[in-house]
Amino acid sequence: MSDNKSILVIIDPTAEQQPALERSAWLAAQLGASLELLICDYDQHLSGGRFFPSDALEGAQRELLKMHELRLESLAAPLREQGLTVGVDARWEHPLDRGILRKAAELQPLIVAKDTHYHSAIKRALFSNADWSLIHSCAAPLLLVKPRQLAGSPKILAAVDPLHAHAKPAELDHAILALATELATALHGNVEVFHAFDPAAVIAGATGSIASPIAVPVRELTAALEQTHRKALDELLGDYPVQESAVHLQQGVAAETLLALSRKLPADIVIMGAISRSGLRKIFIGNTAERVLDRLPCDLLIVKPAGFAIPAP
Repeated sequence: MSDNKSILVIIDPTAEQQPALERSAWLAAQLGASLELLICDYDQHLSGGRFFPSDALEGAQRELLKMHELRLESLAAPLREQGLTVGVDARWEHPLDRGILRKAAELQPLIVAKDTHYHSAIKRALFSNADWSLIHSCAAPLLLVKPRQLAGSPKILAAVDPLHAHAKPAELDHAILALATELATALHGNVEVFHAFDPAAVIAGATGSIASPIAVPVRELTAALEQTHRKALDELLGDYPVQESAVHLQQGVAAETLLALSRKLPADIVIMGAISRSGLRKIFIGNTAERVLDRLPCDLLIVKPAGFAIPAP
């Protein structure tokens, strides 16, 4: 985690309920952190144009931001009465994710917290979405909050990849586990660890096609793969106080098995990693995170490796 004990909370000025604020206030109380509430807004009708005097437009923009500051102060007041340190900031920014990234770069927060809602595949494909942009570009741990209550003793599910099948650096798994342990300790919760291996992909590679006659001993290959993954997982967890019953090595497609486990436990927060792939401008978080974000029944905390830099546009 960052040395700055501050949680940056993104406030939606169009919504009455603020799940990210509720979650962040609870986290701040448990972690001894402060809060920074941020509204980024933009109105294209006030953005300027040759038919409008710039001083009038700037005045209207200031009035809009002043209104947002008043809203933020009304949200901050009861939290300050509870003993929390709360700052507020309203900015004229477009698009939303760019404003959030600028603020996060200035603040270097412990966590950036934001509400998230269901996004259809079509919407993700056709429209720029702040959630997806932040997943790709936010250097600080990004907490995407679902509108639900956490358990009194929350379960923190850490998704790791000890064999680095998706080119994730080894230190990222340690960052995930360290953060999961820190949160579980502060929140009086429990750490659960997840890793999946898929023999089907290996078998398909060995035979040339999953539909072709199997020329390899499937049962023996599966057992060998499980043993290899189990050994790597045990080595990774050697320095962490995770109970054996809380380690979940599962066979199958990672996204589907992770979703099933998160519902079965049930998990309160899933933590997974994201990296920049060498030679590419886009962040690579793997099919798992991209496929589970909308479908997870709980909060998702995305962690980047140390030294992560925002990808070039």
